[in-house]
Amino acid sequence: MSNPVNRDPETLVDSVIEQYREYVNPGLASLMSFGGFDDVEETAEGCLLRTVKGAEYLDFLGGYGVFSLGHRHPKVVEAVKRQLDRMPLSSRTFFSEPMANLAAKLAQITPGDLQYSFFCNSGAEAVEGALKMARIVTGRSRIISTLGGYHGKTMGSLSATGREKYREPFEPLVPGVTFVPYNDAEAVAQVLGDDVAAVIVEPVQGEGGINCPSDDYLPALRKLCNSHGALLILDEVQTGLARTGAMFACQHWGVSPDIMTLAKALGGGVMPIGAVVGTPDIWQKTFGTNPLIHTSTFGGNPLACAAGLAAVEAIEEEGLVEKARLRGEQLLSGLKQVQSRYPETLVEVRGMGLMIGVEFAVKEAAELTINGMSQRGVIAAYTLNNPNVIRLEPPLVVTEAQIDRAVTVFQEAVEMSVSLLASLLG
Repeated sequence: MSNPVNRDPETLVDSVIEQYREYVNPGLASLMSFGGFDDVEETAEGCLLRTVKGAEYLDFLGGYGVFSLGHRHPKVVEAVKRQLDRMPLSSRTFFSEPMANLAAKLAQITPGDLQYSFFCNSGAEAVEGALKMARIVTGRSRIISTLGGYHGKTMGSLSATGREKYREPFEPLVPGVTFVPYNDAEAVAQVLGDDVAAVIVEPVQGEGGINCPSDDYLPALRKLCNSHGALLILDEVQTGLARTGAMFACQHWGVSPDIMTLAKALGGGVMPIGAVVGTPDIWQKTFGTNPLIHTSTFGGNPLACAAGLAAVEAIEEEGLVEKARLRGEQLLSGLKQVQSRYPETLVEVRGMGLMIGVEFAVKEAAELTINGMSQRGVIAAYTLNNPNVIRLEPPLVVTEAQIDRAVTVFQEAVEMSVSLLASLLG
């Protein structure tokens, strides 16, 4: 295999795409090329991403919620560099200061009685840990989840993910998961019995299409779980750490879970890390008899924990909770103005903070709009469980001018998609 150094950009891109076809995922290579993403990313900073061909993109996807601090946030990068020079990975035999510091910080900022943290490497792993804890703590096996909900693609987390397209090829999955409509507490009440270990839900559905709950939904789930001895697991993997205009989305409704899952933004856009955060009672019943009952070789490694602590501190120091709220209002307003011009194409604009979805009448219009935005230098994507919805989740450090540009590009791309579909159908 030849070295790509000193090759011209076109040759390098062709080589990388060919390697994807030969060694990574042929179908993905075709899908990305067809979608207009036939380039190779090279550098990124803040809200901007640059490719080897010299193109510059405004990142309004934000790594599906990973880059809340933008790309290469200097505070997080510096923290990881310092830790790299000291000890990249733990020996797993002694105490780890970075892990202890991050766990203490999460105990400080998470709501209610949440106090203890188990660290892993991803959101799916965090959900796996949360489901295991729910079973061992309650002595029950059944889980209630929501249609359209997304919790990951490992076996346990996939079993609780609410779209058959991803579950069916791998069945039989972990048994005992019951799905009910999102934002319907009465549907939960109808299936909530003494055999239910937990109700797991995203405060705002991400991959389901950026679906926001009514104000009484989460409080009702909290009361139902309390009355039936079930645990409430809130999956804040995508909503957590300022994304919705609160440090954690559940705080909008004054609800505290028994277990919370975190990932994505926790690594500051520099390191992968996930976390399961729970109450003292949860931890005692899970780890009290056997402190090694659930472990992870790389979970809570020093580099990831250094990144996590720096990320949380940066969110606090830079006031990103408030910035997410303000810039989110600006983006939501701009998108709704576009919707008013194309009411037959754009069904709804919805979201909280800088977690916003635009629902299209047909998925083809959404796909063409994503492609048109990319052609104009703005990155977006549809939601996995609802391809009619484009998600816009820019870094929380996004500027007013960048949002104005993204709205303008979105409008141009919608105009293009409407015109193209009309010519195809006409």
